[in-house]
Amino acid sequence: MSDESVRPWGHYEILQEKITHKVKCIWVKPGSRLSYQKHQKRSEHWFIVSGIADVTLEGNEFKKMPGETVDVKVGQLHRIGNSGLEDLVFIEIQTGTYFGEDDIERVSDDYAR
Repeated sequence: MSDESVRPWGHYEILQEKITHKVKCIWVKPGSRLSYQKHQKRSEHWFIVSGIADVTLEGNEFKKMPGETVDVKVGQLHRIGNSGLEDLVFIEIQTGTYFGEDDIERVSDDYAR
C-alpha cells in the first residue's frame, strides 16, 4: 500500500495501515513545521531518518538527530519541525484505536488549518 499526501509543510507516504497500527514516512521541508497538535485515539513513535528534528512535546523543546526517537503519548501536545537546510525525514508509527486525520486537534498552525 502506498498512499502519498501533499501538505503545506511537505508530504507523507503511508507505508502500512492495519487495524492495530499505521506507518508513515514523512518529509518536512526546510523552514517548515507541522501544527502543534494532540490526538485522543492514538500514540506516535517517531524515528528520525535524516535531517535534524525540532521537537516540541508538552511545551518542552529539543532536537533529535538521525537514529534517535520520540514517543508521543495519547493526549500529549506535540510538534515536529525542520529549521535545517535539507529535508527532515522520519518514520511515524501510530498505535491506538483510530488513525484517521480527523483525530488531529490543532492548538496552533502556521497554515491556518
